[in-house]
Amino acid sequence: MLIWASLPYFEKCKATARNYQNTLIMKYIVCEKPGEFVLKDKEEPKRKSGEVLLRVKKVGICGTDLHAYAGNQAFFTYPRILGHELATQIVEIDKNDKGIKAGDNVVIMPYLNCNECIACRNGKTNCCMSMRVLGIHIDGGMQEKIIVPIDLLIPAQNLNDNEMAVVEPLAIGAHAIRRAQLQAGETIVVIGCGPIGIGIMKLAQLIEVKVIAIDMNQQRLDYAKNDIGVDYVIKGGPDAVEKIKEITQGDMCTAVFDATGHKDALESGPEYMSHGGRYILVGLSKGELTFTHPAIHAKETSILCSRNATLEDFEHVISVLSNGDFPIDSFVTHNVDCTEMIEHFDSWLDPANGVIKATVNF
Repeated sequence: MLIWASLPYFEKCKATARNYQNTLIMKYIVCEKPGEFVLKDKEEPKRKSGEVLLRVKKVGICGTDLHAYAGNQAFFTYPRILGHELATQIVEIDKNDKGIKAGDNVVIMPYLNCNECIACRNGKTNCCMSMRVLGIHIDGGMQEKIIVPIDLLIPAQNLNDNEMAVVEPLAIGAHAIRRAQLQAGETIVVIGCGPIGIGIMKLAQLIEVKVIAIDMNQQRLDYAKNDIGVDYVIKGGPDAVEKIKEITQGDMCTAVFDATGHKDALESGPEYMSHGGRYILVGLSKGELTFTHPAIHAKETSILCSRNATLEDFEHVISVLSNGDFPIDSFVTHNVDCTEMIEHFDSWLDPANGVIKATVNF
């Protein structure tokens, strides 16, 4: 009698064991709070209709990730799985209009927009009123597999993993250039020789724009000069304005891009700009900015904010990379496996270590 009473229990245990054996476990890294990453395991996600299951091959580390780790990223809550610069491969997908299938390499546009607000209706999906960005507002790609809507995918069969992982940051630069409506023959200033700034510089060169790079770090200025081939480099400081005046024979620059997000740098931008010029704020600061109104009014300054990117920007960057027009080998300076990322991440915060773009393999 005791044996028979126990059979249902043992059958249930066996069924549980079988289910456990069929459960696939994957690794992920979560930023629990500022300054703390943890490597964990969890069950693989299961997709629904209209979604795609992707294997994350490589994650690019961007300024957003660095700021989130440091605790000074706007629009951010913890805990959060970071990562929105992703090289991925399709594992499972439904039949779709894009013609992409399991095994294909794809780039993810990491911006989930509503398609209903006034910005979306006007084609400005990059600044949707209800924007959610992977790795910022919702969990991102620092995990072995991820599920996203099919609509976010862009085919990238011609790109390698490093190239796929830098499409998004380069698209940020491409969008800023479109916002500025740059024309061949202009002379511009790009403040900040980090990945976004470098992207703006190189993409601007491709349309025959003369580039002046400003940074406080001599290593990064050397990279901009020697590897990107910018026309002039200036170390930031009180004499930067006079140097630009000398280079431009007093005209100053028709467009100035800030790619730092640093308050002092952001507030200095209009000083480098010509009368009738444009100032494009690509970097994001959490605080308030102060400009002297008579100074920006006298120049009839156009102040433009540039946020995220659109499909057009992503497709342009994929074309640039496919044509070999971007120095990807020198741009990606650091790479580790996901099991080693936590021990290396602090060192990536210091530009003195020669970091341009760090990536993580998953």
